[in-house]
Amino acid sequence: MRQIRFVHPVIWLFPVGLLIMTSACSHNVPVASAPPAPAPAPTPTPAPPAQVQQRAAAAVAAPVRQPVQNAQRPTTLSDRDRATLNEHLAKLEDALFDYDKSTIRSDATTALRDDVNVIRGILADYPSQKLTIEGHADERGSDEYNLALGDQRARAAEEFLSNMGISPSQLTVISYGKQRPVCTDATEGCWQKNRRAHITATP
Repeated sequence: MRQIRFVHPVIWLFPVGLLIMTSACSHNVPVASAPPAPAPAPTPTPAPPAQVQQRAAAAVAAPVRQPVQNAQRPTTLSDRDRATLNEHLAKLEDALFDYDKSTIRSDATTALRDDVNVIRGILADYPSQKLTIEGHADERGSDEYNLALGDQRARAAEEFLSNMGISPSQLTVISYGKQRPVCTDATEGCWQKNRRAHITATP
């Protein structure tokens, strides 16, 4: 008599599972959908015509600021201004020099420093006014020599005033040598007065 053999249930489950896996793999894998496109930027709404007209009217009505120009004094001084200017000039001191020298000595330094304050006041009140520095010499020596010496003295005073802050454009120099003495005595005291740099208003 033939003996019937039984198959273990696990062996039947294996082909069934394999069949399920094969059918699952045959399906397509879903593709992720693309992200939505960004929404377009909102178009600005133009201002109503009434607002545009109001802005234009305000821009036209706004005052335009003009640069302020400094008032210019007249170039010709009145008699009163001329008298005031002469009063200022009378306060200026002469810078004195040694015989045959054009070096600014200590007393001349003090005189010119005092003159700077007066000159600043003159130029502040009369900005178009120029000043002349005259160079002088005593009577000894030739005319040609004293003209050159007077020029050196005037230029030494000009350089000093420029270093003190006076604009060179408002200063000019001239030499009179021994032609315009303030004293005619043949003494050392008189000669000292003539060896000078004198400041006056340019005509």
